[in-house]
Amino acid sequence: MTLCIKRASKSLATIAPLSLTCKVRFLFPSSFSLLHSLPSPSSPPEPDSSSSSSSSSDETHYKQLIFNTIDEKPWAFCNNKWVCNKFHAIIVDPHLFIKVLNLMRERPRIALRFFRWVEMQPGVKRSELVFSVMLDILVENNLLRSAYWVMERVITFHMHGIVDVLICGYLKFEVSVKLLDLLLLVCSKKLMVDHCLWIFDKMVRTGLLPDVKNCNRILTMLRDKSLVAKASQVYRMMKEFGIKPTIVTYNTMLDSFCKEGEVQQAIELLSEMRCFPNDVTYNVLINGLTKNCKLEQAEGLIREMLKLGIKVSAYTYNPLICGYFKKGLLVEALNLGEQMVSNGVVHTVATYNTFMYGLCRWGRLDDARQQFNDMLKRNMIPDIVSYNTLIYWYCRIGNISEAFLLFNELRCRRLVPTVVTYNTLIDGLCRVGDLDLARYLKDTMITQGIFPDVYTYTILVNGSYKLGNLSAARDLFDEMLHNGLEPDGFTYATQVVGELKHGDPARAFSMEEQMVAKELPPDLIIYNVFVLWHSKLRDFKEACNLLHKMISIGLIPDHVTYTTIIHAYLENGHLRKAREMFHEMLSKGLSPSVVTYTILVHGHAAKGFLSLAFMYFSEMQEKGVQPNVITYNAMINGLCKVRRIGQAYKFFAEMEAKGILPNKYSYTILINENCDVGNWEESLRLYQEMLDREILPDSCTHNALLKQLNNDCNLNAVRQLETLILECKESCGAET
Repeated sequence: MTLCIKRASKSLATIAPLSLTCKVRFLFPSSFSLLHSLPSPSSPPEPDSSSSSSSSSDETHYKQLIFNTIDEKPWAFCNNKWVCNKFHAIIVDPHLFIKVLNLMRERPRIALRFFRWVEMQPGVKRSELVFSVMLDILVENNLLRSAYWVMERVITFHMHGIVDVLICGYLKFEVSVKLLDLLLLVCSKKLMVDHCLWIFDKMVRTGLLPDVKNCNRILTMLRDKSLVAKASQVYRMMKEFGIKPTIVTYNTMLDSFCKEGEVQQAIELLSEMRCFPNDVTYNVLINGLTKNCKLEQAEGLIREMLKLGIKVSAYTYNPLICGYFKKGLLVEALNLGEQMVSNGVVHTVATYNTFMYGLCRWGRLDDARQQFNDMLKRNMIPDIVSYNTLIYWYCRIGNISEAFLLFNELRCRRLVPTVVTYNTLIDGLCRVGDLDLARYLKDTMITQGIFPDVYTYTILVNGSYKLGNLSAARDLFDEMLHNGLEPDGFTYATQVVGELKHGDPARAFSMEEQMVAKELPPDLIIYNVFVLWHSKLRDFKEACNLLHKMISIGLIPDHVTYTTIIHAYLENGHLRKAREMFHEMLSKGLSPSVVTYTILVHGHAAKGFLSLAFMYFSEMQEKGVQPNVITYNAMINGLCKVRRIGQAYKFFAEMEAKGILPNKYSYTILINENCDVGNWEESLRLYQEMLDREILPDSCTHNALLKQLNNDCNLNAVRQLETLILECKESCGAET
């Protein structure tokens, strides 16, 4: 196959410049064009026959010289270290190089070998036309692997103008399509999204339709980079220009829509599919529906698969099981596991991991451990995720010994602990106050070749502050910086809280400047911590200043910010200021939480402003915010303070009727009020009821009962009370 000289300029057979005319709509800047490699549009006069003959003899001479050199020296041109000055003219003259390559078409491997050698020579002048000719020779002889290497060189040297050469008709149509497809393949494997889109657009608009496999590769790239709008555009162009989608095309687009939460578009696409959906199609949709909380629809698709005889697998069930667990629907999740077995679907390690995590999340650690044991009984090998899950939840409940037993077991199984494994154990040790062992474990992980990350140090810094070990916390923070780790917002928040509670407040406030300097400005959480600190110090002016500063820098204060300031005002008797701040909160469109309303109820009821307390209590329920036991206790306490004990009992009864169980404070408030009015029998009844409900009284409860003993009380009441208190203490001792 030779270059189409009639379609191009005759100058390709001579050394005269080329004349290029190409009616293609260029979508990209001139840097992607051939202006740097093609001659100017105005061609010089046709050279005379003697000049042409001389040129032809040059290329024939070089062709024969190459073949003779290889015959004499078989190692010639094999690597760039082989040197020969006889071919300098070819190295610096692309047009001569093209002519020599064309004469070597009958020996493509020799042509490639020479091309590789020239490519490696210093001073080589590269041209898109040279590469096009070499690629043409390789494709003509079906040497596609070698063609792939050449195309990689095209990309390496940013020779994007080759697209124009291939599109403008210098090669045969079918060769151009093959080479453009090859270029698309190389670009897609290198994840060059913009280049792929540019080449795709040029190809379809000039009638050189890319292979559907390359279209699918582009769609996959766009899906993985969450560029759904562009993926949709490529899909529409495929249909518009007659590129028939395959099942892979549809599945990729379905996955793209589902990942972006556009489930309705996915379902619409399913209805327009021109081929029969397979198990991957359904699995993608089930996963997408589950992530968007459409669990019933997802389960309906599983039933449809079974009805159509489409194979179901663990990939089908696992996402839905996970979705049920997230919603707290444990029965449904476990039933789905049984359904898997009945349909002949084998549980995978991932299935067991899903069950284990879901059960642990809802406090059923023993059941999760049973799932782990079942996996072992089935001769399945748990992975690091299996162990990390159990270790995490054992650490959360303080069972460090069991966590370390699992840690030792995973190493015996030759599984490699990850930084997550170590961080989980270090966090567990910090929670139980064993900072020394936590630091030792940090040093151990380094010796095992696993380096601590920001989370490791943040956990240790937090643990040190909680134990009041300021020097250790600061040393660990400095060690993290020394190791080249950049603290994140959570790390700074940990240090700010630690310094405010246990260390130097000035050091905590200086953190704000450090964060800004590192282009990590304090977030809402850190500002809320600062607001809380100033509020506790009764520095209301600074707390409000911080509130306005947050707004000025673009942070939107939340209900926590306002609730903190409201609480501080109420604690210090500034009820009017608290109400003003509450109204400002509402004016900003923020919704008060149960905590906000509870502190308003408590603050006003405790000061005797019961009408306002009643107003907030009613308002919260009107807005759908349900009071909790603390809210009811605030109302009961306020009513008892003004001797309205009858109303207090009504609130107590209402609370129970709503399924809100009273706590020890609910009973202590009523016991105290009954003791104050001399109603001993009722006090003792309440006390007995507490014990019957296994609500353990504390010292406040006992003080309320005993404070009136020196007044009017008979010996029988004292003895009865002493018996009850003794029984209570014995039960407390037995439990501990």
